[in-house]
Amino acid sequence: MAVKKVAVIMGSDSDFPTVSKAIKKLKAFEIPYEVHVMSAHRTPEKAVSFARGAKAAGFGVIIAAAGMAAHLAGFLAANTTLPVIGVPIKSANLGGMEALLATVQMPSGIPVATVAIDGAENAAILAAQMLALSDEALAGKLEQAKKDMEEGVARKDAVIQERLKDL
Repeated sequence: MAVKKVAVIMGSDSDFPTVSKAIKKLKAFEIPYEVHVMSAHRTPEKAVSFARGAKAAGFGVIIAAAGMAAHLAGFLAANTTLPVIGVPIKSANLGGMEALLATVQMPSGIPVATVAIDGAENAAILAAQMLALSDEALAGKLEQAKKDMEEGVARKDAVIQERLKDL
């Protein structure tokens, strides 16, 4: 069975520097993806059409990144049964708090899993974990990633222990 795709949707092309972290992580896990710009406010028909057709198009998870009003994730979630992960984007005005609240405060029946402000990498990992529920190969890659993180921390600790000897 082929791995389902992840849709990475951003509300504006200015969100790309943040979203690129998710794309790199999806590539590292060899998860197929598509990236698009669409807006709940400026292209609502395109966003509705995409969300309603996403499952049939082979997607398993949608990552939606938006700043400021940040209605994109909720708008997509209202129009699909696929899991939607919201990535609030940091803004100059309120530091991303407005996007965080707009993304996380969803009404009953329209859940959006929400990661930290600018947390695109974690959104990709969460998407991978969702897909790995039915994909043993992907689950193995996630387990290896956890081991690699653990080994990396152990190496850093060893370096600090050596530096302490010089104090």
